[in-house]
Amino acid sequence: MSRLKISTPDRVQLTVERLYKDLERHIVASPPGLCPVDLQLSFLKLCHAQTCGKCVPCRVGLLQLQNLLEQVLDGTATMDTLALIEETANNITDSADCAIGFEAAHMVLAGLQGCRDDYVYHIEHGKCSYSITQPVPCVALCPAGVDIPGYIALVGEERYADAVSLIRKDNPFPTACALICEHPCEARCRRNMIDSSVNIRGLKRMAVDNAPANTVPVPPKAPSTGKRIAIAGGGPGGLSAAYYLELMGHHAVVFEQKSQLGGMLRYGIPNYRFPRERLDEDIEAILSTGVEVHTNANIGNGENDIPLSRLREDFDAVYIAIGAHTDKKIGMEGEDAQGVISAVEMLRNIGDGNPPDFTGKRVIVVGGGNVAMDCTRSALRLGASSVGIAYRRRQNDMTALPEEVEGAIAEGAELYSLKAPVRVEADEDGNVAALWVQPQIIGPIDAWGRARPVQADVELKRIPCDIVIVAVGQGIESRHFEDSGVPVHWGTIEALEEASVKDIPGIFAGGDCVTGPATVIRAIAAGKVAAANIDEYLGYHHVISCDVEIPQVNYADKKPCGRVNMEERETGERKCDFEEIERCMTKEEAAQEAGRCLRCDHYGYGNLKGGRAAIW
Repeated sequence: MSRLKISTPDRVQLTVERLYKDLERHIVASPPGLCPVDLQLSFLKLCHAQTCGKCVPCRVGLLQLQNLLEQVLDGTATMDTLALIEETANNITDSADCAIGFEAAHMVLAGLQGCRDDYVYHIEHGKCSYSITQPVPCVALCPAGVDIPGYIALVGEERYADAVSLIRKDNPFPTACALICEHPCEARCRRNMIDSSVNIRGLKRMAVDNAPANTVPVPPKAPSTGKRIAIAGGGPGGLSAAYYLELMGHHAVVFEQKSQLGGMLRYGIPNYRFPRERLDEDIEAILSTGVEVHTNANIGNGENDIPLSRLREDFDAVYIAIGAHTDKKIGMEGEDAQGVISAVEMLRNIGDGNPPDFTGKRVIVVGGGNVAMDCTRSALRLGASSVGIAYRRRQNDMTALPEEVEGAIAEGAELYSLKAPVRVEADEDGNVAALWVQPQIIGPIDAWGRARPVQADVELKRIPCDIVIVAVGQGIESRHFEDSGVPVHWGTIEALEEASVKDIPGIFAGGDCVTGPATVIRAIAAGKVAAANIDEYLGYHHVISCDVEIPQVNYADKKPCGRVNMEERETGERKCDFEEIERCMTKEEAAQEAGRCLRCDHYGYGNLKGGRAAIW
């Protein structure tokens, strides 16, 4: 008889593995709006099932935590129950023999601290808090609340103009978001339960490529109210507010500091990602509503500037949407050497048609976000002999979209991960000669779930270079507004959730100048919120709607099917110019991808709670 045998997965083990994969997909597709207490109880039961049961903290303690959470959910708990939950969880974290018990109890503690109001609401009212709605996941995760299932269905029926009209109800920049949105809507797509998320951005692009935004008429305007609103900033946030205010019958007047509209869409995103003529499609449609524009108009205290006080006197309301356009320094030695430039400056010059000449230069980009990737890929196209990216964390921890990082590396960029910039070395003429970096080792996990780098016990590393591009964030030019009485904290303007500025009637603010540098869709959402609340402030209650008829649900079975991804031009071709790199889907691909949508607006809990928001 054999003493040993080769272990191979049997049918039971393979079934369990498939069940684990199914569970992973359900977790990925978990939408916002779920009850955190109920969700924690489900995870706690899963952890309890994984324990070996040898130690009391896991075998008994986790079961006791389950019972306590069930009391919270069934309405029999008291405020003393919360104290008992916390005490029990703390005891388990201190005494559990393995990570299963420790992490399960730690999760309960984190939920109790972060979602305490939900626990209290259950105890006091016997039900979930009013904020628990379980909406359609993609719509809930879109900051602007765009009717995503609706326009996907329209694209599937090749009604592209109707799709653009429906998108515009909540987002007047359909082309911009079709090309460069970070698509947070895809993160919790319920299609993940079957295979992978629907390519929502790709389907939006299908709509705008086949029905350009400037060819689709804007909705009719409401009768004029005679009200005038000043908007400081002609970026996506300011223009979004102007668009909706004009549709409501108010007259929007935009004051833009630069010579052209678009903000960071024009001056911060390279042409290979977002061609300027495509940006103009959205802007032309917005201006067709009657928005008045003044370019080269700065809000400030200078001789030719327009003071905020004058805007307050001449207009019925003011919306501040100045964005974040100033440089941010690292504070490292040698940062003032010739050849050290900021990402903002570089991308602004490219947007102005005055790109730098990097022919034969060795370039190092400092940073790991999307702006850093834009600078990296632009430097390659500007003739640099080599381009490197110095980043103090790992590649997986970079905040840039994975496809942007992969694209930069494919085009020839070198990634120096776990290398923290220390100082810039200059030659005798004051020109950049090298960047010195401190190697790091990966360390503890921080509050955001990313592993924090710590200094490695090794010598500094010298990276020879001629140009250093600093891409570590942007600042806000808020001094004039602070001097004018607008509250400013750490450089950003303080505004309430409804975009109004506290204790200053008629002044509203939103976008990057309030939140700090964020995404385009968040700026658009801020403009939408500001327009709605300015309308209310002026004493009106106009509604924005769209009368496009949404296609009926297709009852065909939803079988597993691969996701259609966007194609790009070949690497060797695209890295030599600034022409657009991404290609649109074909009609066949778009029809297949639209058919993957599960139509959560019709099926499931989202529909029971009211389905789509037809007006706002």
